[in-house]
Amino acid sequence: MDKKQRIKVLVVDDSALVRKTITDTLALDPEIEVVGVANDPLIAMEKVARLQPDVMTLDMEMPRMDGLTYLRQMQKERSPVAVVVISSLTQQGSGIALEAMDAGACEVLAKPDGSTSVGALAAKLTFHVKAAYAAKQRFRHQPNTQALAALSPVKASHPSVQAQRGDRRLVVIGASTGGVEALRAVLPALPAGLPPILVVQHIPAFFSKAVADRLNTLTPYEVREAVDDEPILPGQCLVAPGNYHLMVVSGPNGYRTRLTQSPPVHHCRPAVDLLFRSAAAAAGRHSLAVLLTGMGSDGALGMQAIRQAGGINLTEHEDSCIIYGMPRAAVQLGVVDKTVMLDRMPQAILDALAGVPA
Repeated sequence: MDKKQRIKVLVVDDSALVRKTITDTLALDPEIEVVGVANDPLIAMEKVARLQPDVMTLDMEMPRMDGLTYLRQMQKERSPVAVVVISSLTQQGSGIALEAMDAGACEVLAKPDGSTSVGALAAKLTFHVKAAYAAKQRFRHQPNTQALAALSPVKASHPSVQAQRGDRRLVVIGASTGGVEALRAVLPALPAGLPPILVVQHIPAFFSKAVADRLNTLTPYEVREAVDDEPILPGQCLVAPGNYHLMVVSGPNGYRTRLTQSPPVHHCRPAVDLLFRSAAAAAGRHSLAVLLTGMGSDGALGMQAIRQAGGINLTEHEDSCIIYGMPRAAVQLGVVDKTVMLDRMPQAILDALAGVPA
């Protein structure tokens, strides 16, 4: 990729240390060019007009104007710049970061501190900058309004989708870029009383709890972060905590969770592949896997394991994906049973569950 084709990035943060860390990190990737920095949104406005960046990294807490206010202003003006939020993801900061995604941010990452090495940050930050750029390019030509609006609840098409005593069925869902919005469209549309649902969304530590808590207010069943070695029960949805892989193990009394901090897979922790592979081993033909929007190939090999174990695989259709990466990889591997648009995914899940042996 020559210089004219590089992804142009503007770094906006009031901390000189953070600006330098982000700039030095992005400079390691030949496909990215940092075209400028700004220490507050007012300076950023002038530089956006002059430098026309493709992507902006944006702090939330800055002088003169906070990042959330600026992001909402950009949304109102329909700015073509993709935004990656760099936030101090404390409990309070996670709530603000979630509001930032509601206001149009493509990705949310934890702010680097003085102990963060450029090398440790590089793979994650460049991945998300490229994902945000790809997502924004897709939005310009094919707005995905379905992913941004909650769907009407669907009714159970058959009584057999409701979990019964001794039911072995398990639903596992994976998503990455655009996945928070996709989950917010799919999960609230599912009825209560289904077999257990486990979710891996590529997401930073702390932010995962805010996302789970928000989803819990929208669903007719419990949604929360998973904890290690707990029973996995019908009628609940467990979300992998950021920075922990979520897996399922089978025991004499049913399924249990396992959280680990083993090395990242596909530069991600949690990783979809690890959840799907564990579901294949624990639930076998009783498993149903769903792969939603996301950049990269995480989840494809896990779906291959589920297919080999006799389970069912669903992927989101290209036309409704923010990023058609992970579902594409699974389709190309030849392990997908059905590909459906996001607005039809809740019903597709119920239809598939009716065909999964209990």
